[in-house]
Amino acid sequence: MITVFGSINVDLVFPVPILPCAGETVLGSDYHVALGGKGANQAVAAARDGAKVSLYGRIGRDEFGRMARAGLVAAGVDVTGVAESVAPTGCAAICVDAAGRNQIAVAGGANLELRAADVPDTALGPGTTLVLQMEAPADEVAALILRARAHGADVILNLAPARALGHDALRGAGILVVNESEAAALAHTQRVTASEAAAIARELASVFGNTVVVTLGERGTVGATPEKDWSVGALPVTALDTTGAGDAFVGVLAAACDRGETFATALHRASIAGSLACLAPGAQPSLPTKAAIDARLGDLPLPV
Repeated sequence: MITVFGSINVDLVFPVPILPCAGETVLGSDYHVALGGKGANQAVAAARDGAKVSLYGRIGRDEFGRMARAGLVAAGVDVTGVAESVAPTGCAAICVDAAGRNQIAVAGGANLELRAADVPDTALGPGTTLVLQMEAPADEVAALILRARAHGADVILNLAPARALGHDALRGAGILVVNESEAAALAHTQRVTASEAAAIARELASVFGNTVVVTLGERGTVGATPEKDWSVGALPVTALDTTGAGDAFVGVLAAACDRGETFATALHRASIAGSLACLAPGAQPSLPTKAAIDARLGDLPLPV
């Protein structure tokens, strides 16, 4: 069973020829509305990979909130823990350039009212995998990690976007997932001097006594514990839109770990999912199904 605590957004996606610089206006031809939010995305990714998933989050009493709830239900996510707020549903503005790279601004809205107390103890017991990200208030994320560990749950924390979190909370995450820029920011706060991703992962794993995963985009992923490390590539795809790729990775990693796969095979599966999520525009619309992931398992070597 997977419990996700995190953000629910509706995304406004703008395809543009280039990403704008400060003070620059870039003209595009159209835009589209897609469901997103890191918590919701990771919940949907895990559900599409066959996991039983409950999401605890907040939405507004508005049309975006109704859209978000309906999308989660359609994906098979239990939304009993999704509460309504007087604040508006979270919203993200996403620019995507011709190479599939993105630039994102997020208005937290109702997500900022998320509280650790929203999640009951019954959702945090042994046999549960708790998945969290950093689009919720940091103090609430920290409190829920510590409570989950006390109740025997496994914890996966995606430290995205990179924000300050206490040492005890970071140690409480059995698996800590970051991208390259987030890894560098965390390494700086922990006085880790390594500059290469694999070395950063190893040193951070030693600092926190857990498993640290650093995603590298088209170059794959590295992971490390204080005793062992792994490296896995990415599928060679032509990226249309990288929005949601990291969330596909985290959600599928959680699903695979929750059903008892080895960490190496979970990492392999998650890397394939992240690659496949680059083939379609938007966050949740791009998240692959279990069948789609299964079909590509033989196209990527297992971690070494």
